[in-house]
Amino acid sequence: MVKVKYFGMVAEAAGRPFEYVEVQTSQLSELIKELYIKYPLNGFALKIAVNQAVVDITENNTVYGEDEIALLPPFAGG
Repeated sequence: MVKVKYFGMVAEAAGRPFEYVEVQTSQLSELIKELYIKYPLNGFALKIAVNQAVVDITENNTVYGEDEIALLPPFAGG
């Protein structure tokens, strides 16, 4: 199982700050698609981090059972 962490508006949309997800596939893009189906995440410009490193979702990234995935909304800074 992978740990999926949600932050900000994404956590509100998911109704939780994190969850453990059984990985049906080893592709990160497939996991993200499943989360978009499960939760109302359309409209969010998300960044995805795997084990605290931001990755490009269009690349061929493999997800392993011990990985931590974070869905990061845009952050405002100042």
